[in-house]
Amino acid sequence: MADHTKKALADQWTSRQAYGLAVVCLVIGIAGGWFVRGSQSPATVASAAAGVPTSQAEGQPTPEQLKGMADKQVEPLLVQLKSDPSNTELLANIANVYYDTHQFATAIDYYQRALQGKPDNASVRTDMATAYWYTENAETAIAEFKRALVYEPNKPNALFNLGIVEWQGKMNVEAALSAWQKLLDTNPNYENKAKLLDLMAQVKRHSGLKPGTQAKASP
Repeated sequence: MADHTKKALADQWTSRQAYGLAVVCLVIGIAGGWFVRGSQSPATVASAAAGVPTSQAEGQPTPEQLKGMADKQVEPLLVQLKSDPSNTELLANIANVYYDTHQFATAIDYYQRALQGKPDNASVRTDMATAYWYTENAETAIAEFKRALVYEPNKPNALFNLGIVEWQGKMNVEAALSAWQKLLDTNPNYENKAKLLDLMAQVKRHSGLKPGTQAKASP
């Protein structure tokens, strides 16, 4: 990617628009509280801000409001895309906006386009797989998580999210525990290790497995 293009992208994601979107993502709760992103969010939230339009019924932005904000956010990125339609970073950034505002079908489209140019990007593929889960397509989500792990076998986010989908989507406790055990074995300093161990213990209890049962790590 040309240096001027990189600078333009950086300028977009340090703008007031990016901050506003990040606040919305904080309000609605990225990925429903379970999943972790394969890549970083487009902006870092320092604090919440007033004036975010919300649904009075639930105190959250409505789907229509989220879509409108996402469409507005990507306008300058789409302008750049016209002159550089194969820019994988740009395509992934657009996908991230739609992902973070729960426009998952649109996000998948842009993730797919980004992966056409760089199929080995495990972070983008992990995010796309998670988006597939949110469109109620567990089979494709699992397949894409596993493809991400071909390129980056020990990727923590892919292993964690794969376990969640195996557990919640397929009721395959053994596969879920296997993915999480591999995560622990290959990432001994995993930042959410305590929470993951607690989750594994809960899953074992509810499935009738003994608390001390050691899951076999997937290859």
